[in-house]
Amino acid sequence: MRVLRTPESRFAGITDFPFAPHYAEIADALDGTRLRVHYVDEGPRDAPVVLMMHGEPTWSYLYRHMIGPVAAAGLRVVAPDLIGFGRSDKPALKSDYSYARHVAWMRRWVEKLDLTNIILVCQDWGSLIGLRLLAEMPERFAGVALSNGGLPAGQDAPRAFAIWKAFSKWSPVFPIGRIIAKGTARELSNAEIAAYDAPFPDSRYKAGARIFPSFVPLGPNVAVPDQLKAWEVLDRWEKPFLCCFSDRDPITRGGDALFVGRVPGTAGQSHRTLSGGHFIQEDDPHGFVRCILDVAGQTIG
Repeated sequence: MRVLRTPESRFAGITDFPFAPHYAEIADALDGTRLRVHYVDEGPRDAPVVLMMHGEPTWSYLYRHMIGPVAAAGLRVVAPDLIGFGRSDKPALKSDYSYARHVAWMRRWVEKLDLTNIILVCQDWGSLIGLRLLAEMPERFAGVALSNGGLPAGQDAPRAFAIWKAFSKWSPVFPIGRIIAKGTARELSNAEIAAYDAPFPDSRYKAGARIFPSFVPLGPNVAVPDQLKAWEVLDRWEKPFLCCFSDRDPITRGGDALFVGRVPGTAGQSHRTLSGGHFIQEDDPHGFVRCILDVAGQTIG
């Protein structure tokens, strides 16, 4: 596997992400390639862990308005960059990626850091990977705060997602920052757009971002059996599970109905609707933080 690594100089001009970078090396289970995973690690090391999982095509920068407030509440915030994104290593070929491989990479990272008592905070692909991690090692997780994501298992794709999938595959250009700006209700600044572009110096670094949408198991997909197996765990999950979807996301709107009432841990939770688009961390970070602290209050108490 040929691996690219974004030069650190690409991140030097980002002024609104004041968190020290941390790195852990994992080995790919298929060919042994060593891969470096970047993550933010803020707050007391002995506190409950809030694992903030980003999705497509963002990186941990997405949580910059949330990391500080959650850490200030006495929690340990750990926010990784998925392989292929952010400061993490980027395999060069689309064929180097798969849904199962992403789950395996992040599982190795969680085990390497020996994270336990985890509150999973997830959105977009952060939920597709994060909820699979929870299903594979439920003993490490204490609660979930889910926004604008899910765990699809063969359902029909909404039209908005079908358009996005085709764009990611066929568009001759793939402007990451502008794509993210289209998914927010507020207008991102030029500096914020540039920060989202920073991990990708040129098209060679975008293989992971390009291929991700095709892995979403909406409709027939090789991942459906693994999704159904994960749902078997969620169908028995009694720990806190809070949904806080946004009101203006054409892709995931209404997706909370797939969890509330089905996952036992959703019972009695203060599920709520946040204000914003797909990337709710940009539009309503404070509302998302309140959801996290609600879950944390239950797991700590």
